[in-house]
Amino acid sequence: MADTRASRRAHGPVAVSKLLFGLFIYFTIDFFMHFSERIPGYGVLRPTLLLTLVLAVMLYSQKDRFTDHAEAPAFRALLVLILYVLLSLPLVEWPGSVLRQHIPEFVKAASFFFFAALIIDTEQRLRVFMYVFLTCQLLRVFEPLYLHIAHGYWGGATYIGNGEFTGRLAGAPADVINPNELAFVIATLMPFLYYLMWRDNRKLAKLLFLVFTPTILYALVLTMSRGGLIAMLVVGWFILRDSQHKVVLLLVALGLAVVLWFHMSPIQKERYLSLVSSHTSQSATVSGRFSGMWREFTIGLSRPLFGHGVGTAPEAKWHAIRSDRASHNLYAELFIEIGLIGFFLFFRYLKALYQAFKANREIMRSVQGVDEDDFRARLNKAMIAVFWMYVVYSINYWGLSVYYWYLFGGLTVAFSRIYFSGAVPAGEPVAAGVPVRVRRRHGMKRGMDRLT
Repeated sequence: MADTRASRRAHGPVAVSKLLFGLFIYFTIDFFMHFSERIPGYGVLRPTLLLTLVLAVMLYSQKDRFTDHAEAPAFRALLVLILYVLLSLPLVEWPGSVLRQHIPEFVKAASFFFFAALIIDTEQRLRVFMYVFLTCQLLRVFEPLYLHIAHGYWGGATYIGNGEFTGRLAGAPADVINPNELAFVIATLMPFLYYLMWRDNRKLAKLLFLVFTPTILYALVLTMSRGGLIAMLVVGWFILRDSQHKVVLLLVALGLAVVLWFHMSPIQKERYLSLVSSHTSQSATVSGRFSGMWREFTIGLSRPLFGHGVGTAPEAKWHAIRSDRASHNLYAELFIEIGLIGFFLFFRYLKALYQAFKANREIMRSVQGVDEDDFRARLNKAMIAVFWMYVVYSINYWGLSVYYWYLFGGLTVAFSRIYFSGAVPAGEPVAAGVPVRVRRRHGMKRGMDRLT
């Protein structure tokens, strides 16, 4: 085993087959674009499950290429979490419900981590995947927005009092996302669009950013998602902090906000004002959301160590408060479903992801020729912004059996391996195929402290 690892370090990683990567790209497109809802009869094949199994089998057949992958802290942390979920099954409240209904969703979500971490193994494949992923997310926003403008489509609604409801923009009819989830997609897009398009030196990329940004922000307004607005503020803070033209950026943001404000309906304005005012017609829904979060945490106290089981938050809520709605808070969901032990293990996984970004950034600061406009630096900044946006938005969103933390984690591992796994101190030989080398050893701790 040691000889195999030494050989890989000497000759560089061995990429997985083109067929495997192509199937993963198709799996990604199929998952986000919901072909089962668009193509009659296609769903009978259970394509997502089938592709998951095929990809897993193909990965296993090429397992000799992944000798060192499990050394990544995030990889190990997620494996420990999954092992805990499986071993704690006899100790949870409803193991039968977990096995019959919820384990498949959890496995499908977690598989995104392993697929991304293992299959995206070259810079070209990383760029292709990011292009496909961002295109899918843009289409998920543009499709319902077009339907709204052309046909008056909303897709969702919210109660505004006195027995009345008002429309909120949700995903397209073939999509499965509600208004808050559509806002989540928009907030995920924004840092990638800014760092990978606006900070790109190509004029076409900047032009696309100028076209896409006001479009998706208008769609965000139509979702009436207060959590989405907060998520965008988090992203905006990271962009502002990183910008060398803070005053100009603030003026542009202020101007865009004024334009969007004057295009809002009175109901939409009240919806967003309810975040800071208790005198609007929708202020009660804000306090109701916070009281609901507190009730969810108290439900977890009935099974504090091991929880009720993966996916059983609605069931636990029904038995406790006669409400079977999904949890609106990832942290409460973790406590209810996998208990304090699982809560700790999940945060251990998140900590490993953030430490990878910090280490990557410090390496880039010590690498010859890597400046702020390099693709590596821009992608790392985008992912740091997305990380903290996810942390904040998870207050308003579930996620234990949802793809986003796992796909994000897999991308983090792949990104780190592609660019930084072969970094060595200056003066030492660089192995063939390793793209970068570190110029100095010192300053690592100081650099990481500055990022906290």
